[in-house]
Amino acid sequence: MQNTRISKLLEFFDKEPNDAFVIYALATEYNSLKDTEKALFFYQKLIKEHENYVGTYYHLAKLYETLGQKDEAIEIYKKGMLIARKNGNNHAFSELQGAYNVAAGLDYEDD
Repeated sequence: MQNTRISKLLEFFDKEPNDAFVIYALATEYNSLKDTEKALFFYQKLIKEHENYVGTYYHLAKLYETLGQKDEAIEIYKKGMLIARKNGNNHAFSELQGAYNVAAGLDYEDD
């Protein structure tokens, strides 16, 4: 089933290599298959070529966290927050900020 999805997405990508949704779908699918090299490739392609595709930042940063690359994750969260704020996407900003706070160790509670 997953190979079928990847195959179909790659067909779409061959026809429309600049379609942000297809690139995002490929990145997400590869990520779910634990193919981090390909997932990173497509997530990084998105932030380079479609910087306003805000959903990318959260997922790319989480992937970096999974890979133990905390500094990279924090930088991606920060960049995503800037893009979300610039585009007036308060929901995405809030999600990115929450994840950033956890990654940066700023998620403390008063006892």
